[in-house]
Amino acid sequence: MSFGRRSQNSFGQASKPVPPPAPTLDVATKQTPVAAPAAPKIANTNVQPTAKIEERVSKVVTKTQPQHTERQDVADTRDEEYYRLKASIYNALIETIDLGQLAQLDLKIARDEIRDIVNEIIAIKQVVISTSEQEQLLGDIINDVLGYGPLEPLLARDDIADIMINGANAVFIEVGGKVTKTPIRFRDNQQLMNICQRIVSQVGRRVDEASPICDARLPDGSRVNVIVPPLALDGPTMTIRKFKKDKMKMQDLVGFGSISEAGARVLGIIGNCRCNVLISGGTGSGKTTLLNCLTGFIAPDERVITCEDAAELQLQQPHVVRLETRPPNLEGMGAITMRDLVKNCLRMRPERIIVGEVRGPEAFDLLQAMNTGHDGSMGTLHANSPREGISRMESMITMGGFSLPPKTIREMIAGSVDVVVQAARLRDGSRKITHITEVIGLEGDVIISQDLLTFEIEGEDANGKIIGRHRSTGIARPKFWDRARYFGLEKELAEALDEAE
Repeated sequence: MSFGRRSQNSFGQASKPVPPPAPTLDVATKQTPVAAPAAPKIANTNVQPTAKIEERVSKVVTKTQPQHTERQDVADTRDEEYYRLKASIYNALIETIDLGQLAQLDLKIARDEIRDIVNEIIAIKQVVISTSEQEQLLGDIINDVLGYGPLEPLLARDDIADIMINGANAVFIEVGGKVTKTPIRFRDNQQLMNICQRIVSQVGRRVDEASPICDARLPDGSRVNVIVPPLALDGPTMTIRKFKKDKMKMQDLVGFGSISEAGARVLGIIGNCRCNVLISGGTGSGKTTLLNCLTGFIAPDERVITCEDAAELQLQQPHVVRLETRPPNLEGMGAITMRDLVKNCLRMRPERIIVGEVRGPEAFDLLQAMNTGHDGSMGTLHANSPREGISRMESMITMGGFSLPPKTIREMIAGSVDVVVQAARLRDGSRKITHITEVIGLEGDVIISQDLLTFEIEGEDANGKIIGRHRSTGIARPKFWDRARYFGLEKELAEALDEAE
């Protein structure tokens, strides 16, 4: 990138107005008017005359030094000179505009205003850069002011599953089940902190030293977790679980190889005949994605109520009520827990209750709902196998302080849960549905279950990809056969199980 001076092009000259002819910001006083006649929209009322602005900008140029000189593991196409120029222009822009007035403008108008001001600041600096470099610089600065800064290009990509930010200079992404480091970096930890606060404030939450841990979400439903100093020692740490813009359906899972065609038909029948389903799996195994796909089989005339810590489910039905928990305020009051939401659901005439993640005493209320006329309810939980998932339900109820005999709790689980679907992320990064297991009942003090369909690993190819197949265990008449017959789906169920063999 080369730096040079343009001939006779100062910021305050009326004889040579800065192109383009769109309305520009009058940052000068009345004694030195800018050529554009439009009144300032986002100008700072404390702006100094033109000569002082030029002096101030020149000081910004000399004082602004690169904040971080450590190179990334992946080569960055933009050099240190670019980041130095971007920082100086950004600082001059922030000193020039009034952020309060900017926030009141329409997004498109605000973008145009910032673009005009940045072009004027570039004219002050008398910097010669190519058109493509100038457009890239404009885009980055607009993202810093109005968007999520360096995160914008990552959020725009649809192939990224997770974005992990470990301070200003370490940004990792997960693509295809593999984690790699990116050349993306922030100006400093303060810029990263500002973006974290911008994200959480959109959903009415806050993150600071008094409340250093926060769960939030992006407008598209992507889940966000933020933890900041003093708990995070290397600067603000943010983890974003992204969701694809196109809402996934069960057929997409078949295309990815997560489930066979016959297995998808079995899951569709389970959803259609209103079985109570628990989706079990480890972190990042695709539980929420699978839950989204299963909800696609809910009839459009059913009233569905969802309860989540951060609303991320993407239901397609027209009659959906979305509920979200609330953390306590500064005084430690006003918290609304997941159990509060599930209990309130029972007063809202739901036909199905869907809990985004069961992790505490709300398990007891969900089981009660499943057993009191709310057939077809669903939820997810963390466990490594269907058997462990059932055991975890019992543990969560016990930890909730319910003084119930263990046999009574197991009777509730056996009488409420119909099917447990196990999701897993394999060692090659692929995500598979490894078990479709139904709960049979209680024999003595033991909950009896049986697998209907399992995923069998047969080896791996030359690229390290796992080779396997989904196959039926040979059970021709599962326990929910009568329920399928009630809905007229027993023939389709028999054909799907036969095909899976």
